[in-house]
Amino acid sequence: MNGSAVVIGATGGIGRAMVERIVLDGAFETVWAVSRSGADVAGAQGLAADLEDEASLASAAERIGQGPAPTLIVMATGVLHDGRQPERSFRQLDAEHLLRDYRVNAVGPALAAKHLLPLMPRDRRAVFAALSARVGSIADNRLGGWHAYRASKAALNMILRNLSVEMARSHPQAVIAGLHPGTVATDLSAPFQKGVAEGKLFTADHSAERLLSVLSNLTPADSGGVFAWDGVRVPE
Repeated sequence: MNGSAVVIGATGGIGRAMVERIVLDGAFETVWAVSRSGADVAGAQGLAADLEDEASLASAAERIGQGPAPTLIVMATGVLHDGRQPERSFRQLDAEHLLRDYRVNAVGPALAAKHLLPLMPRDRRAVFAALSARVGSIADNRLGGWHAYRASKAALNMILRNLSVEMARSHPQAVIAGLHPGTVATDLSAPFQKGVAEGKLFTADHSAERLLSVLSNLTPADSGGVFAWDGVRVPE
């Protein structure tokens, strides 16, 4: 058995599917399903934490640290609309919209890493991954718009790169990665599914299966990168 697995955002579409897949696989001694509600999911142990409340993240990490060391930590979290539609133009820029996306998409995962990464074992492979997005790629941006979401995901990607540099010094077998899940049939993408090409709108279970497969094949040499559901590295 390979320590524990931790999924934060475990009651969302992709997060729940990941928990179910991990539990079904049976490779971990303990599976933690972390969410704001703390609800149990699919045989995993529920644990309450809120990305916008660092004290709750610290408390969750303390509880996780009392069990087997986590060798897989996945941040299945993010916000795109939720009352605020992505900006089509710089004329729609709004400070609170920008700050909200940064808080959830970048600051939250950074603070979760602050408390969880020290729990990872130093003597064997361990993975910390966060859901990012292709639109967070600076090099791949040809359309503009979606300022808050793009910028917050680009910030997340930089945080992941920073974490990979630091963790390599103390945890040489660690892998830190961003994941682009594709367009998945969840609440996050619901308003934007109409124009998705046939065969490119994934179920949450299919996305979870592909992302976990990608993570299983990453090595420390890949640490700091962002990888799509098909295993291809997303341009920086």
